[in-house]
Amino acid sequence: MRSLTPIVFSAACALFASTAFAQDDTGDTKDALFDALGLPQMLEIMRTEGIGYGETIASDMFPNGAGPRWDAMVSEIYDIDMMQEEVRAAFDEELEGDDIDAMLRFFTTEPGRTIVQLEVSAREALLDDTVDEASKEAAALAAADETPRFGMVEEYVAANDLIETNVVGALNSNYAFFMGLLDGGAMPDGMTSELALQDVWEQEDEIRANTTEWVYSFLYMAYEPLSDEDLQAYIDFARTDAGQDLNDALFTAFNGMFDDISRALGLASSRMMTSQEL
Repeated sequence: MRSLTPIVFSAACALFASTAFAQDDTGDTKDALFDALGLPQMLEIMRTEGIGYGETIASDMFPNGAGPRWDAMVSEIYDIDMMQEEVRAAFDEELEGDDIDAMLRFFTTEPGRTIVQLEVSAREALLDDTVDEASKEAAALAAADETPRFGMVEEYVAANDLIETNVVGALNSNYAFFMGLLDGGAMPDGMTSELALQDVWEQEDEIRANTTEWVYSFLYMAYEPLSDEDLQAYIDFARTDAGQDLNDALFTAFNGMFDDISRALGLASSRMMTSQEL
């Protein structure tokens, strides 16, 4: 069971044009930040990724493949309105008391706005398998050559603890999927939550390797057009209290959504497996 795509939008994910964010109400300010980070657009990309993930589940787990019924179930699970509602609510809650104005200042001015555009373009481009493979090769070569730019990307990854946080999130999501299968009655007799957890932990090395490869290939491709000065400014922001708070809020919000989606996929898979056995 492979994991969902890592959460490496790194705090900025899509287009946002306006530089005005002087709202009086905290809720309006949070909405402005949500839009400034391009989270509605990012969720659309994640829905597309999720539909493809559903096809992988069907290929791996269903003897008769997917079909219209499974496609409809996956589409319902990745309902964009529900995804946005869940992430927005959790994001707003996690930001309570944080310096939202500092976050907005960075992402509604340069280089924040350009970084946003580059990240969303890269994430969308990686939906193409050919681009995905090419980005991995480019990052692997840069890592082997120990290029200065790859070193800066390493700094950014470390500042946000992107590898460890994504690995933990992936393990939790896979466990939620197993729990969905278990609750749906699709697991073998004798399978318990403890055994499912053990199975998930056995995937850690593979998940860590895949996550590391994806994170570096994505970020190395996304930041290639940036000057060293602009990338350093992003690294410096990530190390501030506002940057750390924002990163924590994003991971909390999106990991919660992924856990819910994974459990729903497990339950839906159990229904499909049971019906195909009849």
